[in-house]
Amino acid sequence: MTAAVLAAPSAADKPGVRRRRMSLGTPISYMAALVVVGITLVPILYVVVSGFRTSAQINTAPVAWPHPWVVSNYTAILTSGTFWTFVMNSSIIAVVATGLAVVCGAMAAFALARYSFKGREALFSLFMVGLLFPASVASLPLYLWLHNLGLLENLMGVAIPEAAFSLPITIFILRPFLRAIPAELEDAAVVDGTSRLGFFRRVLLPLSRPAITTVAILSFITSWNAYLLPLLVFNNQNHYTLPLGVATFQSTYSQDTAKILAFAALSMLPALLFFMLAERRIVGSLTGAIKG
Repeated sequence: MTAAVLAAPSAADKPGVRRRRMSLGTPISYMAALVVVGITLVPILYVVVSGFRTSAQINTAPVAWPHPWVVSNYTAILTSGTFWTFVMNSSIIAVVATGLAVVCGAMAAFALARYSFKGREALFSLFMVGLLFPASVASLPLYLWLHNLGLLENLMGVAIPEAAFSLPITIFILRPFLRAIPAELEDAAVVDGTSRLGFFRRVLLPLSRPAITTVAILSFITSWNAYLLPLLVFNNQNHYTLPLGVATFQSTYSQDTAKILAFAALSMLPALLFFMLAERRIVGSLTGAIKG
């Protein structure tokens, strides 16, 4: 009798109750998703669409559809060499910083995940402390260090520190992936005559591709959007990155609101396109890992 009572399903576990919960939860989830998408996309759409208006139209009606559509704001920026100089500088810094962060972070995570040595956890904790401090805390000593090394007004003076600031999160994400790979794979590779570095390059890195893709995206976006460090390093406008270029363009054309919004929209476009393409790569990598 007691067993029958214990085995009897509660009212909350009945199929009808579960279906009603799902029917109520689904619209709420969709509404929450729509609110988040709206909060994220509406400001971006406003900036992009307002770039096709004139400053007079924006001053008359701040929120309105372009009538007529003004393409000259975008064409004037795209045909100027200054904008492409900013894009090139940002691209070089982001690519170098991402490459250094991924390579150095993967090797450090490999040592911290697959090697046993005294002080390993203390060293890992030291890297994790870097997650607690923003770059602004180290601005003054970093500026003095770059000045002594002669890296001011040099793109590498931004790329190398950006890679260093990305190391903690890179190691934090990669270490569990590298640690979770079974030791039997390493033993089999050693039996086949593969060295530890060969095992790292041929086995661990391909299996950790989703995590590597994730840290590469984070490092690239962080470097692309960096503002404080380029502001410390660069005084010459020819070395400016896109975030600095937006600030400079805004101060130069402070009366032309439409052109400023057009410049801001074009500055957002490369990072948004990269993130969209990279997000598909993450999903594909995770799907391949699950199927494997």
